[in-house]
Amino acid sequence: MENRKGILSLFSNKKPIIGLIHLKGENDADIFDRAKREIDLYVSNGVDAVLIENYYGNYYHMETVLNYLNTEKSDLIYGVNCLNLDVLGFELAEKYNAKFIQFDSVVGHVKPRDDYSLEAFFNLYRKKCNAYILGGVRFKYQPILSERTLEEDLKIAMTRCDAIVVTQDATGQETSIDKIKEFRKVIGDFPLFVGAGVTPDNCDKQMEIVDGAIIGSYFKDSYKDTGDVSSEHISEIVDAFGKYRKEIKDDSVSES
Repeated sequence: MENRKGILSLFSNKKPIIGLIHLKGENDADIFDRAKREIDLYVSNGVDAVLIENYYGNYYHMETVLNYLNTEKSDLIYGVNCLNLDVLGFELAEKYNAKFIQFDSVVGHVKPRDDYSLEAFFNLYRKKCNAYILGGVRFKYQPILSERTLEEDLKIAMTRCDAIVVTQDATGQETSIDKIKEFRKVIGDFPLFVGAGVTPDNCDKQMEIVDGAIIGSYFKDSYKDTGDVSSEHISEIVDAFGKYRKEIKDDSVSES
């Protein structure tokens, strides 16, 4: 991996929003067409980046959409999360020029004996891949098998990724301010993204602490992962973030 600026340099906006593409659909053609529509909705409504994930679809659906982005939408910022087989996240990112990869967990989810293998895996593949890494710690649905403290695991995570992702316990569930603050206290100014449960009502408090957000469920018409992406819901989040970004800008101007 080359020496370069941090992951936040990818984005023109402060506090970037990453929109999830869950690859929902009835068949291959529907999954692809739906993904293209969702990408267009995100872009037209001001979302900063998209994340392609095999939440519903499979590896080949991810490949199809990533190839589309690489050939038809290469100006967009996009990433990949290949659930349950992390090595393919690296391979897909390199093949299709994804700017970032999300891993649901980079530490703490394997037995102590296997953490040496996990460390070797990240050391090996990060040298081969130019994509930034968003790494979960104590992430939703991930087991906690580490015998280390949260503080110890967070410090290890900072050596394995370019930004840490914090969530609560389930998809769409609000991530508690206490947990976000606990992470921030340990990692200092290392980039921190919230990965679940962001809404227009809680984004101000969360964005005061974190550097960006990965959002999926709130963008759906039902506010659940099973729903369809809603332009109205995207606009609500983007507008809320826009107000917060303006406050940051105004504050920085007044201080200068």
